[in-house]
Amino acid sequence: MAPIDSDDNRTAGEGEELRAGRRKAARYVVPVAVMGVAAATIGLVPALADSGDPDLPKVTAEQLIEKIAKSDVQQMSGTVRINTDLGLPDLGGLESGLMSGMSGGPGAGGDGEGSAADPSAKLTELVSGSHTLRVAADGPDRQKLSLLENAAEYSLIHNGDDVWGYDSRSNEVYHSTTSGSDGRPEKDVPEKDVPATPKDFADQALKAVDDTTSVTVGGTAQVAGRDAYRLVVEPKQDGSTVGAITVAVDAETGTPLKFTLTPASGGAAVVDVGFTEVSFAKPDASTFDFTPPEGAKVTEADESAKAPEHGRPAEGALAEGLDGLKVVGEGWNAIATFDTGAGGGLPTASPDGDLGALGGFLGSFGDQVKGDFGSGTVFKTRLVNALITDDGKVYAGAVTKDALVKAADAAQ
Repeated sequence: MAPIDSDDNRTAGEGEELRAGRRKAARYVVPVAVMGVAAATIGLVPALADSGDPDLPKVTAEQLIEKIAKSDVQQMSGTVRINTDLGLPDLGGLESGLMSGMSGGPGAGGDGEGSAADPSAKLTELVSGSHTLRVAADGPDRQKLSLLENAAEYSLIHNGDDVWGYDSRSNEVYHSTTSGSDGRPEKDVPEKDVPATPKDFADQALKAVDDTTSVTVGGTAQVAGRDAYRLVVEPKQDGSTVGAITVAVDAETGTPLKFTLTPASGGAAVVDVGFTEVSFAKPDASTFDFTPPEGAKVTEADESAKAPEHGRPAEGALAEGLDGLKVVGEGWNAIATFDTGAGGGLPTASPDGDLGALGGFLGSFGDQVKGDFGSGTVFKTRLVNALITDDGKVYAGAVTKDALVKAADAAQ
């Protein structure tokens, strides 16, 4: 099917909604994109190809977005394949150590405190490489996500008031509880900040749809044996590193089945997430049962919260900087900026070496730049770029190096 352009006729009320949506996108999408280098950008193995172009009734982009919004699938199960290609060099495990330190997981302080089954640390493993997930859901009170590894498995299970994390490699268990009244987690229950299914990614992308965005229906596809429409989202602005986002939407249920983000620079997808198998039948109740295995180390959430903080300087520095986070620009060219309060550019040393390692990591493949703002280093990936000035300011977003330098110059 040929692409079907979206209808540009909008009422005044719709215009106000779009402006409000743009403001929300700036607050939500850009910070996620910045932190996505460390914790939020995952995708599907590119070799997972769609098959066939089913003949489906024509729909407009607005109708397809509405179909996604109205989708209310409560019961499902399936397998999701994940891969990331940010174009980062081989860090030799450095990124895992940094993320572990920030999350307070094992190794955060080198003293073995924390739990290998803590989801706030474990799910950050999805930021790089190829992964296979099994997912299942039965309403708002029962969900399960399993990360399949070599001869090991990590599972995160929500069943009623209980949330369990289990790491088979270490035979460790993490346990927390929900409030039980409204299903929202209490403060000691880790929320799943890392998107793990096509719907997670699609929800984020659609928050950015405004008048800086082109939205079309780009034909049809078949994903995991299901007929689907292709929703194509593209920036209208110059300067974004995002080329296009394509969401394969199940024609029957409106559920996103596959999410693909291609960079403006071309080449393989940066983010490509999709189901290889999916069923909308009710999962067996036993899917969500969990009892800690004999001999497993069980860590309660309140115990983990009491773990020593002295080994987490990177987290403290990051949190202090993000307190002053501001967003400049709009739409796809929005840039997050904050002042670290520390001159001298990239961090070079810390008591436990975390920030020094981070500085060395950034500097190893950064570009030195100069402008009215002074000088600094641009840290580059295929999607998110960040400028760290010599006086300690940070500018980051899914924009080009030139856009970052212009933003820094404009701030003078």
